[in-house]
Amino acid sequence: MREFLRQQDVQVVAVCDVRQSQRRKARDIVDAHYGNKDCKAYNDFRELCVRPDVDAVSIATPDHWHALIGIEAAKQGKHMYYEKPIGWSFAAGQALRNTINRYGVVFQFGTQQRSNRNFRFACELVRNGRIGRLHTVLVGVPGSVSFPNQPAEPIPDELDYEMWLGPAPWAPHSFERCRPYTSRPNAPWTHNYSVWYHISDYCVGFIGNWGIHHVDIAQWGGGTEDTGPIDVQGSGVFPKEGIADCTLSWQVENKFDNGVNLIHMDNSTSAKHPAQVPGFSQGVLFRGTEGWVFVNRSKLDAHPKSLLRSEIGSDEIHLRTSNTHHRDFLDAVKTRSRTICPIDIAVRSNTICQLDDIAVRLERKLRWDPHNERFINDDRANRLLIRPMRSPWRL
Repeated sequence: MREFLRQQDVQVVAVCDVRQSQRRKARDIVDAHYGNKDCKAYNDFRELCVRPDVDAVSIATPDHWHALIGIEAAKQGKHMYYEKPIGWSFAAGQALRNTINRYGVVFQFGTQQRSNRNFRFACELVRNGRIGRLHTVLVGVPGSVSFPNQPAEPIPDELDYEMWLGPAPWAPHSFERCRPYTSRPNAPWTHNYSVWYHISDYCVGFIGNWGIHHVDIAQWGGGTEDTGPIDVQGSGVFPKEGIADCTLSWQVENKFDNGVNLIHMDNSTSAKHPAQVPGFSQGVLFRGTEGWVFVNRSKLDAHPKSLLRSEIGSDEIHLRTSNTHHRDFLDAVKTRSRTICPIDIAVRSNTICQLDDIAVRLERKLRWDPHNERFINDDRANRLLIRPMRSPWRL
């Protein structure tokens, strides 16, 4: 919301959150920015979405709510800036894609690395053959965390806990389960992310929530944005107890029909991989027959070093340029054009994270049909593509 407030041609007219203190905080920020009291605060996203004066929405809730809100927004004709990941199931991504394509609204995925020069240039080097034939892509991202079990606590009056849970299974309320960000004062632990990121009822964990950032860049640089792997196999380590149950560390190999192997790992595993460049772990490493390119949010490196000084010729592949992810979205809304990360590309990248989570849980080789988007002859794996939803919520 703060990013959109910086745009001169945007007016924030409403905010929505199921926690009263959160929506009051957001409304106060908006009112202070405009110097008035015009911003409306809602507890239910459906009331906001039906407003005829709202052109677009920004969706930044816990992951298990992403797709349901996005589907409702699309049905009401609202364009959307949609925080990653797509949701906490593959089926949610399919449903969202179908709805957005049906209603023709503009969609921008929150994989903002595409609007960064270094990521774009790294992908252009790879796409134009500067490292020879691409054969391996290493992806390293932060791992999830374990967290101790929490006693049941009374639901505070300011929180609509039933709405917070929404389609997720019922669970006893505790402060840590659904806290917005900061931990309870004087708690014996500190985490930089809300605990729900690491609870599978609300998120697939960092294998998907953080993984989508670098997996998306791997897709961009590899030129596989409209497809997916054909074989997926991996393993991981899960917490033995506690409220958090997402994979802590993992290594998954995604093999594409063009011969490229995308290896998705947590940082600690990535740092030890024999194909990794010494000193690097988090980021994307493209390896080819004649060199390599590494990129993350703070570094761009290559071998040979001369690649960093090369220029992409006028007759070569130039990837779309966006210098500001939010601005790219707003311009697409005004022109009814595609964003730098539209729904079809977003779902393809997000699908790899979903497949990798399933592969880690089943711990066996899976064959994937990227055209029909189904596992081949594997009913058990296909059942994991869908999450049951608590009534009355459904896709």
